[in-house]
Amino acid sequence: MKKIVSILIILLLFATFQGCKVNYSFTGGSVGEAKTINIPFFPNNASFVEPTLSQEFQIALQDLFLRQTNLSLTNGNADLTFEGEITQYRIVPIAATAGQTAAQSRLTIGIKVRFFNALKEEDNFEKTFTHFYDYDANSQLTGSVLEDAYKEIFERITQDIFNESIAKW
Repeated sequence: MKKIVSILIILLLFATFQGCKVNYSFTGGSVGEAKTINIPFFPNNASFVEPTLSQEFQIALQDLFLRQTNLSLTNGNADLTFEGEITQYRIVPIAATAGQTAAQSRLTIGIKVRFFNALKEEDNFEKTFTHFYDYDANSQLTGSVLEDAYKEIFERITQDIFNESIAKW
């Protein structure tokens, strides 16, 4: 008899909590009831256009959300949509040598993002995210130097976008 009562209590608790579902990510964000995400191409509207920048940023942002949430990527209407454009791509010298030449240069990338939450419109925002990468001025910003720069900048910007939209930090 005691065994039957224990089983009934367990079944009652299971039935009670079965309807409670929260889509929580262990990365610190909750997507709520959202199931789909759309991250279209971000055109490069900066004064200097790097040919692969838009596509590489789009892939980095999609990868972050697919890794850290249970959202499905879609090309059409979605619960969460990120759109925008690259607004800044700037290289400037930041440190000089004794001979008045640049010792270090800084690549800065700025991306304007518009976030739309179809399920919770008060979460919508439009904001520009920027980050930089410093490199030796004697190096050319090509090959592995450019890859390292993109990796660091995109990692920071995409995490900032995630934090602003999902984690609410």
